[in-house]
Amino acid sequence: MSSVNLDYDAIVVGAGVGGIYAMKRLNDLGMRGTVLERDPDLGGTWYNNRYPGCRFDSESYTYGYTFDRELMNEWHWKERFSGQQENLKYLQFVAKKYDLRKHMQFNCSVESMHFNEDDNYWQVNTAGGRQISARFVILALGLLCTPTLPKFKGMADFNGESFHTFDWPHEPVDLAGKRVGVVGTGATGIQVISEIADKVDSLTVFQRRPNWSAPLNNSEISLEEMADIRSRWDEIIDICSRTPGSFLHQVDQRRFWEVAEEDRIELWDRLYDEPGFGIWLANFPEIFTDEKANAEFSEYIANRIRSRVDDPLLAEKLIPQDHGFGIQRLPLETNYYEVYNRDNVTLVDVTETPIANVTPAGIQTSAREHQLDIIVYATGFNAIVGAYDKIDIRGVGGQSLKDNWADGPSTFLGMLVHGFPNLIMPSGPQSGSASTNYPRAIQNGVDWCTSLLEHSRKISAVRLEPTLKAQNKWTQHVIDMYSVMLMRKAKSWFTGYNSNVEGHEYGKTHYLVYNAGTPRYLEATRAVSENNYEGIGFR
Repeated sequence: MSSVNLDYDAIVVGAGVGGIYAMKRLNDLGMRGTVLERDPDLGGTWYNNRYPGCRFDSESYTYGYTFDRELMNEWHWKERFSGQQENLKYLQFVAKKYDLRKHMQFNCSVESMHFNEDDNYWQVNTAGGRQISARFVILALGLLCTPTLPKFKGMADFNGESFHTFDWPHEPVDLAGKRVGVVGTGATGIQVISEIADKVDSLTVFQRRPNWSAPLNNSEISLEEMADIRSRWDEIIDICSRTPGSFLHQVDQRRFWEVAEEDRIELWDRLYDEPGFGIWLANFPEIFTDEKANAEFSEYIANRIRSRVDDPLLAEKLIPQDHGFGIQRLPLETNYYEVYNRDNVTLVDVTETPIANVTPAGIQTSAREHQLDIIVYATGFNAIVGAYDKIDIRGVGGQSLKDNWADGPSTFLGMLVHGFPNLIMPSGPQSGSASTNYPRAIQNGVDWCTSLLEHSRKISAVRLEPTLKAQNKWTQHVIDMYSVMLMRKAKSWFTGYNSNVEGHEYGKTHYLVYNAGTPRYLEATRAVSENNYEGIGFR
């Protein structure tokens, strides 16, 4: 047993949804913990993403924490899909209720972490030169918190304002009378474009690859409806625990080809007009695995897009040709397609007229210069692994986690890594987080990880680490789950694709997410803990 004096039992890195709950659980266990957060305040994605239109695509009341019934009784979600400002207020409310701020250190960016093999602890080094020690480190890093910019020449020469959506200024941005360009039409781009089109003088959208999208159908939640939600709370949480994506939307159990075509269309018409992910997740399961079924459904969505865009040629440019509906993370939208019916909105297809460079006055394509006052880069993230890569994490023998994962991550349950003892990732790569309703997966992950810490304390262990055999078995299981899904072919962050990140080009698949759904993931993690944490070595 090591007798070294440590600053903390556990350090949590990140004060977003996961880090807040991890600190709450450490307090519950009576462990000495602290949260190190690089930003000036808590909130994670809801602190940083201030861009217009930023909001949940999960039903608000299924996104919030469920560990304490009092939270649901005391908090009134005002919208079915809540916006950024309200979401940040909610997280601030939670931190205040459980007196968590006193355990948090802000403006505290972690630069490196080195494991001390002699005394079995982590030394964490911050950007300010501080050294902080703890037996365990809990990495509560955001899945989409490492923005990536394009590599256009001349970006620094632009005379106007320009920023990635993640870095949208916290002070108000005056859009009135401005010529705005948005580069990218992924989930964030779709939200921004929809929100600002009627607030700017002109909007130029630079699109490389269109995304499928479906209506969000947001609405306010009345006091009466909130009371009804509270009365059905146990039922709601039970449904979320039983659905593959941890949402309220339950898969249609009928077989696609056994349902008449007119009945399939009737289902799709109903789901299209309902709020949330029903059109994606309450559909037939074959749309994810059967190319013909997916093609038929994709054509249905394409026709809905065509019906909403006045210009038939423009409508076709908004319909993806390189992937089917739902095999990438689905953006939800509010009047997105109607934006292109406006006289002040122009779509630039950069596959036809590529961007040559950014000029002091705007963006130059192969056809012309588009003069702009503001450029918004909605160009995505180095998803899931990006935040890990930014920290110099050194495990046994000084091995680098970034180097270890250069060709894609390998983990045990998505929460532990062989060769990196006492490093815990409640929502790490290959866990049940990214492909589900994120906070539901976070709570599951944090609960499992902190129970593991409790177990290690009971047996007086100072070191825990998965075996290489157990890790390889899990990673192969994750790979096998990709093999049955059409998403394995997609240019998506689910497969690690990002043309702006070296090593993440199309064809170099990184197996980042667990595709078998929440019930199977919970079953797998329970099996490990119930079998005396089989696959994990303690000492």
